[in-house]
Amino acid sequence: MSQRASIIPTDVDFVNFKKQCLSTENWVNKYDTMGRQVWVEVHPGKKKSQQPKIHKIKCKITIDDVAAATMYDVLHDGEYRKTWDSAMDESFDIARLSDNADVGYYSWKCPPPIKNRDVVTLRSWRVGDDEYLILNFSVKHPKYPPNKANVRAISILTGYYIQPTGPNSCLFTYLSQADPMGSLPKWAINKASQVLAPGVMARVHAAGKAYPEWKRQNSPGHKPWLHPEQSKLPMMDPAELSVQRADELEHVDETSIVDAQNGEESS
Repeated sequence: MSQRASIIPTDVDFVNFKKQCLSTENWVNKYDTMGRQVWVEVHPGKKKSQQPKIHKIKCKITIDDVAAATMYDVLHDGEYRKTWDSAMDESFDIARLSDNADVGYYSWKCPPPIKNRDVVTLRSWRVGDDEYLILNFSVKHPKYPPNKANVRAISILTGYYIQPTGPNSCLFTYLSQADPMGSLPKWAINKASQVLAPGVMARVHAAGKAYPEWKRQNSPGHKPWLHPEQSKLPMMDPAELSVQRADELEHVDETSIVDAQNGEESS
């Protein structure tokens, strides 16, 4: 992306993201029950040493009682997220980059003794006749560098693809390749992502069911993701941002904390 005129995703990026969401080639199904599926990307032609350390996972859920447009609104509505996202520590939008792109901050709670994580991401979105897409990736923002309170995580690519299947139903796909950084073993990260994804999707689905009633009582007409003129965020030049790479971040060693915790538990 650094070679392009702008860091903001283009039509090609959205087409490629959609292809990944729809593809089954080079994806292995790890979980399939109650209308929820989890897939992990594989690279059959590559040696183990060439495989990415952090898996790309895809979670699909068949929703038969919430409209696609409602699920899309839920993903965008930061005020509503505060009511249902129990993992969230802090979240706020920083600036607008265009009518369909912004940059924001999100931090989440991790079980002790592991430190909480945070990310700064560029988010972009598209609405088509029969589809809704959102994608994000980590960026470096000059005013929001890593802080001592959290470990700065990396979203290599994370996003959602929502397809209406009826007036009040949809197919909801979540795709993510993200590195929480720190000293967490990669195998544990990959395993946890496969196990946690269905639970996260269930919470998003439940949030979708409750959203219409909540929105009726909370600024029902305010949807800046659909009506950019409603946004009060300051504009920012995308050229001030650059893609955040994992190898540019300081390595935070948590092994001594974890070892100490294990020692206390075994004594």
